[in-house]
Amino acid sequence: MSLDDPLLDRYARHIVLKEIGGVGQMRLMSAHVTIIGAGGIGCPAIQYLAGAGVGTIRVIDDDVVALSNLQRQTLFGSDDVGAPKAEAAMQAVARLNPHVKLIPIVQRLDAQNAETLLRHSDVILDGCDNFATRLVVSDTATRLRIPLVSSAVGQFEGQLGVFRGWEAGQPCYRCFVGNDPARADASCADQGVLGALTGVMGSLAALETIRALVPFGDDSAGKLLIADLMALRFRTLSLPADPGCPACAAAAEPCPA
Repeated sequence: MSLDDPLLDRYARHIVLKEIGGVGQMRLMSAHVTIIGAGGIGCPAIQYLAGAGVGTIRVIDDDVVALSNLQRQTLFGSDDVGAPKAEAAMQAVARLNPHVKLIPIVQRLDAQNAETLLRHSDVILDGCDNFATRLVVSDTATRLRIPLVSSAVGQFEGQLGVFRGWEAGQPCYRCFVGNDPARADASCADQGVLGALTGVMGSLAALETIRALVPFGDDSAGKLLIADLMALRFRTLSLPADPGCPACAAAAEPCPA
C-alpha cells in the first residue's frame, strides 16, 4: 500500500504527527474495525474512523433510523428515517471517504453468531445499549484476543474503557461489571440523554480505537474514563482484573486459530 498525492493531502494532518506519520497512516488504511451499534456512540465513531482512513469498518446493527434518533445520531438525516442504520451508515461513509469500505451487517449480535461476526477484527468498538450484548461482545473479544473499546452514556454522564483481558493483570469488561443477567438496561427513551454527550464519547471511542491500531501516548487498557458533563469533570480510574473471571481464565488457553 502506498500514499499517492491525493492521499498524502487527505491525511496530511495525521502524517505530520510524528506519533503516526506515513507508516501509521498506512496501518490505519489496512485496518479492520468492527463497531457494534450505529447509535449515539457509533455514529460519531464511524465518522471519525472513516475520516481517519480506517480501511474497513464493519457495522453490526439490526435497527432502523427513527426520527427521535436524529437529535444525537448525526451521521443520519431526515431522509434516512426508516432505513436500516448499518446501510444508511454505509451510504454516509461513501460520501465522507470513498477510500473506506463499510460493511453493513443488519442483524442482532448474540452468543451464537458473535465469534463469526467479530473474528478477523483488529479492534472492536462496542457502543450498543444492551447489557447482555455487551457481555457477549466482551467475552468473545477476550477469547479471540482482540482489543475492545467500550463506551456507554446516560443522561449527562459517559464512560469509556479499553480492555485486553487475555493479558496478565489486565481486566476484561466482565471483570468490571460482573455477571448480572437480571440487570435492567437503562433506556435513553425513558431517561433522556444529552445529544452532544454522545458525540463526545463516540469521538473518544474513535480516538482510543486509533490508539489501539497505532499506539501513541500512554496505554489506556485497564483504565475507565468517566465524563460528568453536569460538572464538566473527567476522571480516570484504574480497573483491577478479577482473578475469578471465567472469561479471562478461558482466554488463558491457547488462542483459537
